[in-house]
Amino acid sequence: MNTYLLIKTIHIISSVLMVGTGFGSAFYLFFTHRIGNVRSIADVSRLVVLADWWFTTPTVIIQPLSGLWLAHEAGWPLDTSWIALSLGLYALAGACWLPVVWLQIRMEKMAASAATANAPLPSIYWQCARRWEWLGYPAFIAMVVVFGLMVIKPTLG
Repeated sequence: MNTYLLIKTIHIISSVLMVGTGFGSAFYLFFTHRIGNVRSIADVSRLVVLADWWFTTPTVIIQPLSGLWLAHEAGWPLDTSWIALSLGLYALAGACWLPVVWLQIRMEKMAASAATANAPLPSIYWQCARRWEWLGYPAFIAMVVVFGLMVIKPTLG
């Protein structure tokens, strides 16, 4: 296998891990919130934070590095319309993801404390959960569009 195809494979696998981990984590915490069991919320919150550290963080780093390398090797300038739009959407997703990480860590600590004390979650937890959820929507949509741009490589205006 040549180097280009190896980096392309790494780029594709890391993109799937990044978006899949994000979607899976959001799915489980979203529905665990609807159930309302504090112990379950604490457990799932802990796992969501771990998944972000173990899977999302490394892939967030791998994605731009491998993508920029692939564009360079393929001879695509970064101002190529679909690449520029992809980079902008990736930045948007990242701008949403950074506060989500902070919120997840904060929510995990509050849920663990409430579970240990056998107490309900404080109202601030639910405020954080709403922000966490609403930041996830634009990030996920942005990444779905990036997937489409990477596959189709359209010529835009």
